[in-house]
Amino acid sequence: QVQLVESGGGLVQAGGSLRLSCAASGPTDSVYAMGWFRQAPGKEREFVAVINGSGGSTVYGDSVKGRFTISRDNAKNLVYLQMNSLKPEDTAVYYCALDPLTGRFDFWGQGTQVTVSS
Repeated sequence: QVQLVESGGGLVQAGGSLRLSCAASGPTDSVYAMGWFRQAPGKEREFVAVINGSGGSTVYGDSVKGRFTISRDNAKNLVYLQMNSLKPEDTAVYYCALDPLTGRFDFWGQGTQVTVSS
């Protein structure tokens, strides 16, 4: 069973930076796409970013383009989300997810809280 564990969340002031990590274990494969999503209280889950298996292709949600960067280290089974120029509206629980070539994100981590103060 695939397991995903996020870390790196916390409290940061507006304009600051954080780097989230997602550690994948179990029957994972470097060909799998990995993504980051977030959910703020009372809001729908929002797509943040996705990276393909090789790391050569990335897509970002409109609200984070130019500020966030997704990357991966397949040797270590890690995916990162570098978040710069953080805004209070970035406050949410951030989730890592894996698409095992089904076209869906079938596996999810437990989430890590990011709080941006104004």
